[in-house]
Amino acid sequence: MIFFSIEEIFFTLLGYPLSYLEFFGTLTGVVAVALSARANIWSWPVGIVNVVLSFFLFYQVQLYPDMALQVFFLITNVMGWWRWAHPRPGQEDRNRELKVSHMTGSEILWLASVGTAGTLAVGWAAQHVHTWFPIFFTNPSAAPFVDSFITVMSIVTTFYMIRKKIESWIVWIAVDAVATWLYFIRDIKFYSLLYFIFCGLAAYGWYNWHREYRSYGNTSWTP
Repeated sequence: MIFFSIEEIFFTLLGYPLSYLEFFGTLTGVVAVALSARANIWSWPVGIVNVVLSFFLFYQVQLYPDMALQVFFLITNVMGWWRWAHPRPGQEDRNRELKVSHMTGSEILWLASVGTAGTLAVGWAAQHVHTWFPIFFTNPSAAPFVDSFITVMSIVTTFYMIRKKIESWIVWIAVDAVATWLYFIRDIKFYSLLYFIFCGLAAYGWYNWHREYRSYGNTSWTP
């Protein structure tokens, strides 16, 4: 289990001690999102490795909602892998995989409503989890509401990612920007850098999926 400890240093870069856990978590995260931006199905199995590493990392820096999020990501990575590889009839792209599409107006409203309510509810729970389960959580949650925003919006948006909704990338840009700031102040700077890179990859993902959508012969969209 030494590999999964942030105290086990892989190497030091510009004075920053980088653990095995943070290095390989960052590496697999970049690869998974880069593959996803290209609508490559291998993004899902690489993502599974990333979420396992991230689970251990976030626990050790007291970002408990983010830690719990990794359990959800593990399940949805398996779901996404299956869904992309087994599209329903009529939903295949030229690679016989699920087509990209736009969100409807009602889907956007649902995302915003659930995201707001979920952030408040999970943030409140995160504030108290160390008093409810002191054996497992010896320290209070760091930045519970900011961390909960990242967690809740990631969960909601992942469902639309599985369905290949183009707007999911716009939400990811916002989530990744907040995560970049939070992980920097929690002193996991490579993860902060990772999520800064994610912002750029999300922008590329939006562009690439939109271009894919237009390749189907669609030139306009009405929510």
